[in-house]
Amino acid sequence: MNKRQKIQSGTKWEKTVGYSRAVRVGNIVEVAGTTAMDGDQLIGKDDAYAQTKFILEKIEQALGEAGASLKDVVRTRMYVTNIDEWEAIGRAHGAVFKDIQPAATMVEVSRLINPDLKIEIEVSAILMSE
Repeated sequence: MNKRQKIQSGTKWEKTVGYSRAVRVGNIVEVAGTTAMDGDQLIGKDDAYAQTKFILEKIEQALGEAGASLKDVVRTRMYVTNIDEWEAIGRAHGAVFKDIQPAATMVEVSRLINPDLKIEIEVSAILMSE
């Protein structure tokens, strides 16, 4: 039977909302929607590229805690508040995933939990046995 490993970031929202930053079951890791918030501080307030870059760094850290890496990512989902910023977001995503090339989705949403957030990203990863 596969054990469930929960990765926590320590934010108050995890307990309030009832979620984990990431969950690993067997060789599958799911990383929850991740934003550019660092505690109560927003990173890259008016900069979609900077927000995306910071988010991907946070995701990489969560994957590492689950025993995975960005190379294991098979799917990314990007929720953006202004699809016109797709090029800046895509440039940051491409810098990280240019050789990995996971399946990717980018959709515009009407808003995120903080009005200054431009993007939220979630990923799915599968660890392949060697």
